[in-house]
Amino acid sequence: MKLYGSFTSPFVRHCRIALLESTLDYQFIETDQASSAKLSPTKRVPFLHDGELSLTDSSAILRYIRHKSSKTYLDTVVELDQFCMINTALDSSINLFFLSRDGVDIERFDYTIRQAQRINATLAEFEKFELPLYGPFNDVQLRLGCYLSWAVFRQRIDIEDYPKLKIFLATIEKEPFFIETAPPM
Repeated sequence: MKLYGSFTSPFVRHCRIALLESTLDYQFIETDQASSAKLSPTKRVPFLHDGELSLTDSSAILRYIRHKSSKTYLDTVVELDQFCMINTALDSSINLFFLSRDGVDIERFDYTIRQAQRINATLAEFEKFELPLYGPFNDVQLRLGCYLSWAVFRQRIDIEDYPKLKIFLATIEKEPFFIETAPPM
């Protein structure tokens, strides 16, 4: 099994954590945008190859890893909804990050303003989540931790006004699997 991705992607990080938690034999292959464009039809990371099987989305990759290692993955519709909400915030944050990096004035356009409003609204919802102060963490909590860690590091969000999220992030960032998958500085 080969997982392709970058060390900085929060989507890839979640998959790497799931693989570390499993007993599966795998190889992580760091790839850049040019390689992703050649090797994956979605032209993004992560993507996974396991024999004849190719998966191109982190959610499918996580389900595959969990199933293959006999672990649960998003047991309830509420967990699925929360996971999707985090993905929505993550997609919006990443889009704004790349647009800003490319010189787009993200405070000028209705579309980008809506993306920023979506992020703020979802942060308020995340603050209402039941968040543990120790592991093990489920995939909703892992995805949230990967998102918060990336978005704070990239200065895409400020969680000072969200005390539960701030405590949760400080907690999960002390976990061995989170430390092991942290992007190099």
